[in-house]
Amino acid sequence: MSKSVSFAQRHRVLAGVALFALVGAQPALAQTQPAPVDDIAPEAAADAGGGDTIVVTASRRRDENVQDVPVAISVISAAALERRGDYTLGQIQQQVPSLQVFSFNPRNTNINIRGLGSNVALTNDGLENGVGFYIDNVYYGRVGLSQFDLVDLQGIEVLRGPQGTLFGKNTTSGVINITSKKPSFEPEASGEASLGNYGFYQLRASASAGIVPDLLAVRVSGAISQNSGFLFNKTTNQRAQNYYNASVRGQLLFTPDPDFEVRIIGDYAKQTQDHVLNVFADLHTTYANGATIANNFAQRAARYPGYTLPSFRPFDRVGEADSHYQSNMAGYGVSGEVNWDFGNAALTSITAYRWWDWNPANDGDSTSLPVVTKAQQANRQRQFSQELRLASKGNRTLDYVVGAYYFWQVIRGYGASAYGSAAALWNRPGTSPYTLAQWNTALDGFEANSTSNPQTRTVALFGQTDLHLTDTLTLTTGLRWTHEKKEGAFSQYWVAGTTPSAADLAAVTAIRSQFNPVTSFSTRFSDNSLSGLVTLGWKISPDANVYASYSRGNKSGGLNLTNLPTGFTADQARVRPEKVDAFELGFKSQFLDSRATFNAAAFWTEIRDYQTAITEQLANSVNTRQYIANIPKVRSRGVEGDLSVSLSDNFAFNTSASYTDAVYVDYANAPQAVEYLNLGGIQDLSGKPLPGVPKFAWSVGADANAPLGDLGGREIGLYAHADYAHRSSFNTSATNSAWAQVPGYGVANARIGLKTDDGLWDLSLWAKNLFDKDYFLNLSAANTGAVTSQIGEPRTYGVTLRTRL
Repeated sequence: MSKSVSFAQRHRVLAGVALFALVGAQPALAQTQPAPVDDIAPEAAADAGGGDTIVVTASRRRDENVQDVPVAISVISAAALERRGDYTLGQIQQQVPSLQVFSFNPRNTNINIRGLGSNVALTNDGLENGVGFYIDNVYYGRVGLSQFDLVDLQGIEVLRGPQGTLFGKNTTSGVINITSKKPSFEPEASGEASLGNYGFYQLRASASAGIVPDLLAVRVSGAISQNSGFLFNKTTNQRAQNYYNASVRGQLLFTPDPDFEVRIIGDYAKQTQDHVLNVFADLHTTYANGATIANNFAQRAARYPGYTLPSFRPFDRVGEADSHYQSNMAGYGVSGEVNWDFGNAALTSITAYRWWDWNPANDGDSTSLPVVTKAQQANRQRQFSQELRLASKGNRTLDYVVGAYYFWQVIRGYGASAYGSAAALWNRPGTSPYTLAQWNTALDGFEANSTSNPQTRTVALFGQTDLHLTDTLTLTTGLRWTHEKKEGAFSQYWVAGTTPSAADLAAVTAIRSQFNPVTSFSTRFSDNSLSGLVTLGWKISPDANVYASYSRGNKSGGLNLTNLPTGFTADQARVRPEKVDAFELGFKSQFLDSRATFNAAAFWTEIRDYQTAITEQLANSVNTRQYIANIPKVRSRGVEGDLSVSLSDNFAFNTSASYTDAVYVDYANAPQAVEYLNLGGIQDLSGKPLPGVPKFAWSVGADANAPLGDLGGREIGLYAHADYAHRSSFNTSATNSAWAQVPGYGVANARIGLKTDDGLWDLSLWAKNLFDKDYFLNLSAANTGAVTSQIGEPRTYGVTLRTRL
């Protein structure tokens, strides 16, 4: 509000804010959005045009030059995303070497920063990721919500290291903060249409205008994309790994006064995929010491005279599943932003309610045989959040941010496992005390369902200060108190199957219990924690500064709402909280009249009681158990750096690199790798690398443009972009199995185009995975000796036409 507004007017505005919160219109009072910038790389401060300052808001909840912020941040602007055509989180990771995204499917997505955040095992609904994901200041409770196409972006900020003081909720490893473009009062519109191979097409559009001058503006944006699939299922004679994505986003901006604004956002996104279709990558019939794997994949396959072994040539891109598979989901929500500038301080209120509906189907054995005909876990996730923040403004000796936060979430899970006519012969070990007929009665047509409902309530108070000791020396301190309560129940029951005779009842019950035992339990807990940080920043010159920081982070405990291993009690269904100690030393600089930026950081992070999802396999058995547990201690240390240079207005290049040494410090009772299961079910992984972490990762990119002259009264120019990202070898199993070691790989992308200076039209040709590199996304080794995989997309190419009015 302006300072001339009366008390009564202020009172009416406050009442309006309260009304918005009560009716769910979600007043989210976020800080003023930064002006658009055209950065070319993480933490670059100049585009090909040179010299533009990059403004970030996430790090300290106010607008700041990224070079002045004592935090390692990668910033990717909308212009940089357009140059590459990257609109998904999986694509964006190529621009941030210390960011790693694994996605078996949207629900089973794991995000790591500096090697920490989650492991590469399947997701458990009671376990939360250590990397927080935010869109327009709203925390997204399930990582699957990050797997939609991102629309109408202003920019992306990746904050590395613990961010618990201001972000709090599960940010022990970092934050991905995404901002969308605000409505504008000046009319504007943009559109984009792309066509490519593999049946690819994409349409994107956005429009904004003022409805009432200087009072009410609206923005509407949307995107549709589709391809026909990168894999072929020879059993059904259909393409797979295809997708259809549709997203729409609407915003209203209400500004009754220059110092007061309300921003209401509603969005809906839908995704359908015929995925996951695993392809077979390898087959082992012996353990590492040469002993034969009893009941291995080849022996099982030989029991079916008409069945032919897979080729085990994964880059033929051919699978053979006979059961239905899909990865379908919908995400939607409404939020609001209210900004109130008092002059010396700004008040922020953020309220949001979100939904996520996840509807999968899987062929549990990946073969053309009817073994596991259904293996799926559907979700109905709902969340509500409310945050209040008060931040100082202007230049003062002591800057501050204080606030409070509330979060509620429930994830209703609906599991289903079903077995077909081939399940008995496939699974029955030669040492079984039960006959094949009893196995057939037990499994043919047998189905078990399960329900789970982990629920979380969080309340937090936080504050952070920046004490400017001198003009060049700043001490930052922060503290966050969090109270969290979690509760939930798990139930598994049988819903279908042949009724056994009295003589076979005991045998059939025992066999079915090996696969899906009837069980029911509930558990709950609450805890209190403190997170904090202290950072000393020294501006050694106008264009260079160094900083040193220590952060203490916490992530609350988890709920083991799943099939627990034999002997686990309801008390063991509760997983202890994580405790994080993180140290960072950083350097940020600009030179060549701000046309060059070089930033670097060294880090050391230790986590006690690291929460992880475990996939535990037993030798010569049908049992594979998945649950969550604590690892006593892990550590990640390394260095990372970014360099960007605008050599002229017509050429710029950038490069980023990271070295990450992430290991289990203490993990003496880890589950055994499949190649050593004949030696026992436990191994000591202390000192061994964490899974999913390439030791070296780097990327390089370049942009060039050249004016061509006048065409129809408009200046036209030629432009080109190229980039290459490489990651060294990493493991994708929770047991560090040698059979799941993914070889290192690099992927190149390129684009060349013509455009007018005013953006009226922009026509480009592009290619992703330009050199058609074959590479694995993950490898999964089973106790049968078979290794299945998901593989990266082949070379894709196409044409894009853009316009901006």
